[in-house]
Amino acid sequence: MNPVPNSATPLKWSAVAFAVLWTGWMIWWSGSYDAVNIVILTICGSVVGYLWYRAMRWQFQRKGMLPRDVHPPGSAAK
Repeated sequence: MNPVPNSATPLKWSAVAFAVLWTGWMIWWSGSYDAVNIVILTICGSVVGYLWYRAMRWQFQRKGMLPRDVHPPGSAAK
């Protein structure tokens, strides 16, 4: 049985792709390949990806492209 994907699933995958590309670009742009720099930029990339997801989800909900409640029934978030 194949589960039906959530309507926000493509948005989540695009946020992951955005975070990976942003992190890679920042590492390349900084020119420093030290372990500390890579760890810090990876953490920042995760935060940027999450913030991008929240901003895009808000925009898509505002324009009616996503339903207002994207959480599955019975979840704690309402």
